Amino acid sequence: MRNALGSVDTVLLLGGRSEIGLAIVERLVRDGARRVVLAARGATGGEPPVIGDAEVHLLDFDASRPETHGEVIEAAAKLVGDLDVVIPAFGVLGRQADYDADPVAAAEAVAVNYGGHVSAGLYAARRLREQGHGTLVVLSSVAGIRVRRANFVYGSAKAGLDGFAQGLGDALHGSGARVMVVRPGFVVGRMTEGMTPAPLSSTPGQVADAVVAGLRSGAETVWVPGALRAMFAVMRVLPRAVWRRMPR
Repeated sequence: MRNALGSVDTVLLLGGRSEIGLAIVERLVRDGARRVVLAARGATGGEPPVIGDAEVHLLDFDASRPETHGEVIEAAAKLVGDLDVVIPAFGVLGRQADYDADPVAAAEAVAVNYGGHVSAGLYAARRLREQGHGTLVVLSSVAGIRVRRANFVYGSAKAGLDGFAQGLGDALHGSGARVMVVRPGFVVGRMTEGMTPAPLSSTPGQVADAVVAGLRSGAETVWVPGALRAMFAVMRVLPRAVWRRMPR
């Protein structure tokens, strides 16, 4: 439950090593969050990281095993009580050329980038609905707003995730729980190391700042940076013949 000052008190990060996810958690702790659960594959084998003055717990979490996701979320609630913010921050980027050469790898990536989020999102929504409060932060991407040939396997998974998140948010309306969809552009970090940054790129810290601001304001959708909202309003309606000539 949010504290007397309106700050988030408890946070669950699914994908506990994510740069963006950890940057969000750090800012929420700085703003008053007191209890954090970091869930990641093999997480319980080490010591919890120090994140401000927060009480930090570790849980094992495997995005590729949806049958375990509900157990992880319930275990987190047992550790810290009601979950104010749940952040699924897992996924793989991959290269389109590699997916072209190995369709099985492409299917496995989509299973994590979309299917894993469907499972985790539905289990989290169940918990938040039962609580009567809480926010599920869904990290979508502009790559899913209009899918480009350069990364259409990844982009198509993000397109599915974005639609799922919007529908889930509508389904939760009136329950006290909600979904906030975050649509970053190119994020300069470990996942994109070695790639040429696209225009209007951001950093994990900038994405985190935008997420925290969105949580404070009750936003349903957050674009990072905000200028991408206007850009994609135009890109959505470009003729397909023009769109397919976009740089790879």
